[in-house]
Amino acid sequence: MKLRTRTDLPTLPGLAGTLRVGRPTRSLLARLRPGDIAVVDHVDLDRATAQRMLDSGVVAVINAQPISSGRFPNQGPQLLVDAGILLVDSVGEGGFGALGDGRAARIEDGIVYDGEQRLTTGRVVDKAVIETQMAEARTGMASQLQTLTHTSTELIRREEDVILHGVGLPVLDARIRDRTVLVVADSGQTAAQLRGMRSFLREQRPTVVATAPAVAAVRAAGLRADVIVVGAGEDLPDAKSLRGARDVVLCGTGTTHDDGLARLGTAPHRVLSSLGSREIAVLSAHVADPRVMIGVGLGAGLADALDHDRDGAAGAYLSRLAAGPRLVDASAVPTLYSGKVRVHHILLALLICLVAVTAAIATTDVGHDWLRDALDRIGVAR
Repeated sequence: MKLRTRTDLPTLPGLAGTLRVGRPTRSLLARLRPGDIAVVDHVDLDRATAQRMLDSGVVAVINAQPISSGRFPNQGPQLLVDAGILLVDSVGEGGFGALGDGRAARIEDGIVYDGEQRLTTGRVVDKAVIETQMAEARTGMASQLQTLTHTSTELIRREEDVILHGVGLPVLDARIRDRTVLVVADSGQTAAQLRGMRSFLREQRPTVVATAPAVAAVRAAGLRADVIVVGAGEDLPDAKSLRGARDVVLCGTGTTHDDGLARLGTAPHRVLSSLGSREIAVLSAHVADPRVMIGVGLGAGLADALDHDRDGAAGAYLSRLAAGPRLVDASAVPTLYSGKVRVHHILLALLICLVAVTAAIATTDVGHDWLRDALDRIGVAR
């Protein structure tokens, strides 16, 4: 009797992967690996969360909730769909519970299977669905601004000392006072904004304050992070970056990463605050009295401000207000900065002037006489 081998098994249709289930979503992000299917319970998937999912190498995202509620145009779904990630939403609480962590699964037409066993079903979110939802969501932004105002009021009551007075923020060893400072957060625009400022970065050599998820983009741009801010639930960057930083700042109340930093001989600063890493990065740089701060990956528009969870949106808004006119968005730098005048620029200008003067003289009678005399002298010399 011939036994059936694995190569004899039929290939089932659909997209296959390993289910990784987490609630809240931030507890899941650090566990995601290439080829995983992320299973979340997350209304209005924001761009920052979607970017971390994309960076982890997931092949699909299953959401118990609608991936966009229509309250505002959240940018996470668009980012994932543009990258070719399969999105299935609205599987519900029952569907979420049916998807066990670490279980092999496949998705076909919005139905999730384990082999041939049907586990749950949801709606496939494609570009057409997202375009329709975004158009509807833009009409709900007024109510979201009201919510933002209320949430900001509550947040500033809890975090008044940190946001308004800088109490509890670290005294950094990195050189920041009266210098240009680059504050870098992880977003879909980070790499492009850094590329657009190459001349500025090469000539100004700013001090770099980066959140942990943005350190890889900083290194890819040929820069070193002088200050690394690690938020709750964020992974430590690589050991080389940590050793090269003058300061490492841990946000939150837990002891996560203490052992890893101790092995590197790094003594971190600690900030006991509910604010995220990008807000602590902005505020820590601001209280150190820089000349100007360039925000990379922070977002500057209304949609960017709303594209966070409630506390995240309020924190981004309040930290920008605290930084005031010192904080400039990176998208403005290529337009405003024309670069330093270099020696070869001056030499080129002198050469052009010399050619212009010579040409002008050569067209006059005096110029003709000078040229004739010069040729005669050359002929005599010969």
